[in-house]
Amino acid sequence: MESRRILSEGRTVCKAGADDFSLVMELIQQGKKKMIKAGNPHQWSANYPAKETIEGDIGQGDCYLLCEKGMPIATFVFKPGPEPNYRRIDNGSWLDSQPYYVIHRVASVDGVHGVMADIVRYCSAFTSSIRIDTHAANRPMLAALSRLGFVYCGMIYVEDGSSRQAYQLLT
Repeated sequence: MESRRILSEGRTVCKAGADDFSLVMELIQQGKKKMIKAGNPHQWSANYPAKETIEGDIGQGDCYLLCEKGMPIATFVFKPGPEPNYRRIDNGSWLDSQPYYVIHRVASVDGVHGVMADIVRYCSAFTSSIRIDTHAANRPMLAALSRLGFVYCGMIYVEDGSSRQAYQLLT
């Protein structure tokens, strides 16, 4: 994948490097605050995502930064499946069984809009199938997924056993 890609006027995506670790962690902290403020205090715990998880995301080349006019405004993980937590899906099914990519750990600064649209626009250039999950209380993400054409597929379960709503987009 390209190291930098222009999405729209003033917005670009690039892979996060080791030097960006502190920046990514700060974006994660801002994302946690936004989730709590929006009534979603349980999706990300005090220990999630862990520093080791973010280091792994960066080290594997799966962590990205969305920048506006050169300033980082969001971070996300974009990586090829299979996602182990997606093997079991209850009360539904995935739209297909073809190879897919996953979007995880989306976090943005307060007051920016259109982040998910730009992330999906970027990711869709590399795959025709994107899967994502979110907590039932994450109203802003649920609204964005609906707006962007994601289809609800069922419930999956993360490492701690808690459920997440699972979605897929075929482009």
